[in-house]
Amino acid sequence: MAVGTNIRTYFNGTWHDTDVPVMNAADHGAWLGSGVFDGARYVNGVAPDLDAHCARVNRSAEALMVTPTVTTEDMVHIVWEGLKAYPKDAAVYIRPMYWAIDGDASAIAPMADKTGFAICLEEIPLAPDTASVTLGKTRFRRPVLEDAVVNAKAGCLYPNNARMLRDVRARGFQNALVTDAMGNVAESATSNVFMVKDGEVFTPIANGTFLAGITRSRHMANLRADGTQVHETVLTFADFEDADEVFLSGNMHKVTAVTGFEDTSYQVGPVTRRVREMYWDWAHSG
Repeated sequence: MAVGTNIRTYFNGTWHDTDVPVMNAADHGAWLGSGVFDGARYVNGVAPDLDAHCARVNRSAEALMVTPTVTTEDMVHIVWEGLKAYPKDAAVYIRPMYWAIDGDASAIAPMADKTGFAICLEEIPLAPDTASVTLGKTRFRRPVLEDAVVNAKAGCLYPNNARMLRDVRARGFQNALVTDAMGNVAESATSNVFMVKDGEVFTPIANGTFLAGITRSRHMANLRADGTQVHETVLTFADFEDADEVFLSGNMHKVTAVTGFEDTSYQVGPVTRRVREMYWDWAHSG
């Protein structure tokens, strides 16, 4: 079931004005999970960091031993061609995808000579600026590189995220604040996380257990250019319980305020609002 509407699909060298089938039942990606994707956004005529998202899907494919077949530059061009069918004020989710088609003699390892590629465009509205979420603790953790392909944006990682969400939603929270194997905060179940204390911003240091997001990096650059101290460091649940503000950072909605973590409540503060403002100012500056 699609998340959005007005879906367009790039497959086999052309754009289709519908959600077309792209994978066969016997494809390696269908039954062994060798699929990667990335997500970018088109909002009000701009597609912030589109090139970075296209470059990352190629890196993700390589991490999953799937051979990328489209250059970053060509992928960006294809996306912009597909976006011409949408009005300028549309909010579109841009999802390039790769998957392996054949496996080797063991069936497990993907073959390098056949790779599936598609791009899915679908209209998904941005959450309103007033949107917020609450976070809960979950017993599920982020894996490490020795256990899973955490250096890729791979579909096979997401069942773990899904059970995190089911776990906390059963207790009335909307998202999970997730730790790594050492018990330090890594991210939420869906996106990177920031906290604010005494006007300074803190975010978990990228330690290889989660993707340090493109939007996360953009927020840090904008904050530093604005004169705010930003620290990538080891953070615990106790740090978040003592925070003044908390917000999530992800491609889908860019900035989402957090109004509670377990028994701790937060106000939607000035830094969270400023981060959102700076992001869209930057996005429209080019």
